[in-house]
Amino acid sequence: MNKELHDSEYKLFRDFLEQQCGIVLGDNKQYLVKSRLGPLMLRFNLASLSDLVSKTLSPFERQLRSAVIDAMTTNETLWFRDTYPYELLKKQILPELEKDHRTVKIWSAASSSGQEPYSIAMTGLEYQQLKPSAFSLGVQILGTDISNAMLEHCQRGEYDGLALSRGLSPERRSKFFEDSGNGMMRVKDPVRKNVSFRHLNLLDSYTLLGKFDIIFCRNVLIYFSPEVKAKIIRQFAQALNPRGYLFLGASESLSSINTDFEMIRCNPGIIYRRKN
Repeated sequence: MNKELHDSEYKLFRDFLEQQCGIVLGDNKQYLVKSRLGPLMLRFNLASLSDLVSKTLSPFERQLRSAVIDAMTTNETLWFRDTYPYELLKKQILPELEKDHRTVKIWSAASSSGQEPYSIAMTGLEYQQLKPSAFSLGVQILGTDISNAMLEHCQRGEYDGLALSRGLSPERRSKFFEDSGNGMMRVKDPVRKNVSFRHLNLLDSYTLLGKFDIIFCRNVLIYFSPEVKAKIIRQFAQALNPRGYLFLGASESLSSINTDFEMIRCNPGIIYRRKN
């Protein structure tokens, strides 16, 4: 199989990816395309990466297009990533929202294989176990992703030993997971019932999702152009309730992008709060 890609083909593919999902590939990312799309050559019985890219650009190859977007947008993730967002949730934000005596709505805007929304749900349950009277109307978490394959993974809620070893303590594994056979563990129902999943391209409208108290969009904006990034942030502001919170990745910032949010320095970490 030939995994070589001419510069002109790479440019066409790069333009296609940005148009379809906003992801910007640099001039020197051919190696990433080769590693991500290589396995699809065998799956779709294609002899070269050039053939795969050429067919992907055809609007009639919908199954291949979907598989290519899945491959290029799926990112590594882990449980309770960076720790501090979940500690802030438990110690600062949930106690604040508890005073409103209503359902709390949280959006994980790029749920990947499900670790983030399920980690949020576990954090909510831990808070409710400390304060049994809190959130009698519930905490609802929505996970969205552009990858249908990842969404199917999320909905199954099953993970192997390697995935479970990344960021999950033995105590939480014992408390929130059950054996589902074949070396896999499944997220228990009390966690699952608080989480739902749906397909969403962040370039599209969020209007039908409703309003949220908290949005997690961590380590995602780094893949977008400044213009697309600004558009997404504006839409996040519209999707948040007044004084709602936005969590970004540790290396991401809203400085010079948007004025709808105020930055709150925590120790550690930074969160953003929508202005009234």
